Amino acid sequence: MDLSQHPDTAAWGKLVRRTPLVRRLLAHNPSAFTFTGTGTFVVGNGTVAVIDPGPADPAHIDALVSALASETVSHIVITHTHMDHSPAAPALQAATGAAIVGCAPLVLSDDGPRADAGFDPSYAPDRVMVDGDSIDGPGWTLTAVATPGHTSNHLCFALAEEKALFTGDHVMGWSTTVVAPPDGDMAAYMASLAKLLDRDETTYHPTHGEAVTDTHRFVRGLITHRRQRETQILKLLGEGPQTIPAMVAQMYAMVDPRLHPAAGRSVLAHLIDLRNRDRVTAAGEAWQLVA
Repeated sequence: MDLSQHPDTAAWGKLVRRTPLVRRLLAHNPSAFTFTGTGTFVVGNGTVAVIDPGPADPAHIDALVSALASETVSHIVITHTHMDHSPAAPALQAATGAAIVGCAPLVLSDDGPRADAGFDPSYAPDRVMVDGDSIDGPGWTLTAVATPGHTSNHLCFALAEEKALFTGDHVMGWSTTVVAPPDGDMAAYMASLAKLLDRDETTYHPTHGEAVTDTHRFVRGLITHRRQRETQILKLLGEGPQTIPAMVAQMYAMVDPRLHPAAGRSVLAHLIDLRNRDRVTAAGEAWQLVA
């Protein structure tokens, strides 16, 4: 898809209202990994929280500060620290005086082949939130929901007043989530998906892609997709030892080749999970079923 032709391009740099309590400003950073860009969310009216301020793009930060010039930003909330989510936080804090809150800091030297590769080394929260912690403002409350898997420090945030959940990259509105070892963990990711099925949110606001309204059905679809990928892996290994590139070439034949390296990391995450369950073992660069 030519992302420059997507209808979302008209929203770049504009604060667009989605619900009475939620507005979104889309960053101009489209890619095969970010879709039409990073969606920065504003929660509340008058006194607001900003969720995932986005990349360190001066134009995006200026647009956000300008759009909120007549309001008070009380909190800058971070779901996780990939480079398309959190680097704008220090500049937004300098402009508004808001507290930076959310996930724990995390920096690794290797987070796999992403267009926005790596973790944000500048992230320095004023408060680290854990599962169940809340912040609030006039007419709104945001409660952290720990959802490790995409990253070990990933948090979603529930907005009780609208039965909504800001899902970061845990649930995306356009694609499946990359789970890239060494930090990404498939078993944790699957458990975090299952966790959402026990919750009552009726709307998800992903950082990438459009809102999800049939929430439980959507999550069950994600779980089914991952189980199907696991079945594909086991079937291929049943034919004999396989390398990850060879498996990706067959499993993702219809997927944009630019995404194959990231798909390989998700395959690796499945293999690590299967190895931990004594289903497969590594044999050099190849993998095989446990005899």
